[in-house]
Amino acid sequence: MMFRVFVVVTAALALAACQSSRRPSADVEPQQAVLTVPAGAQSVTVRADPDTIRQTILASATERGTPIAQNQPNMVVLERVVTEPNPALDSEFGPSDNGDRKFRIRIRFQGKECDTLVVQDVFVVNNAGTALEQVFALTQPEYNPRQSLLNMKQKAERFGGCGAPGAGA
Repeated sequence: MMFRVFVVVTAALALAACQSSRRPSADVEPQQAVLTVPAGAQSVTVRADPDTIRQTILASATERGTPIAQNQPNMVVLERVVTEPNPALDSEFGPSDNGDRKFRIRIRFQGKECDTLVVQDVFVVNNAGTALEQVFALTQPEYNPRQSLLNMKQKAERFGGCGAPGAGA
């Protein structure tokens, strides 16, 4: 009986040693989630690397005085307080009478040198920073104008070092 227990324990330890010694090979890159474009979002492919895009967004926000809520390697979130009454937002999302109303602009980007997908979506935040905070995705084009994304694309490509499209960079 003791011999069987010894054999089972030895086999279990040997199996555990085999399992724990497995390591992924160095040439295998970790799988990155695929960036998706939700309904109502704007997207564009930019001939620049993700860091150039991030730096372009940050510089533009700083220049305009737009607060940066999050600054991550593949995402920047900007927030702007809505200071004027907006009856259209009130009727669609209700009033923001217990805190500020903000527009939250989330810009995500993923890619490699000279080929990066950029996705911009906009949210309205009612009663920001309170227990009654509510966040709604804005899918109407008037709240998420494509022109701002195209302006960012133009600036990033100017500084991205990838040359003009079709230049073989």
